[in-house]
Amino acid sequence: MNVRPLHDRLIIKRIEETETVRGGIIIPDTAKEKPQEGKVLAVGNGKILENGTKVPLDVKVGDKILFGKYSGTDIKIDGEEVLILREDEVLAIVG
Repeated sequence: MNVRPLHDRLIIKRIEETETVRGGIIIPDTAKEKPQEGKVLAVGNGKILENGTKVPLDVKVGDKILFGKYSGTDIKIDGEEVLILREDEVLAIVG
């Protein structure tokens, strides 16, 4: 992937949860919620404040993060579905 997000934006690949079926009930893909955990694939250079100062991002490539259910924008890059969002939409970094 040859895409670099601008400013304080991140490109995320959602981490799919492992499916365990209990009692023989299979939930179709259309009824499942999208995962709210992802891996950071690319980060921007940092947020630029009003006074012109550039603040580097706390999140770095390779971090596992949690984000809000309706955060970001789904896009396709090289046939792969990814999510682009701002750093302030990140809820936590998973250690």
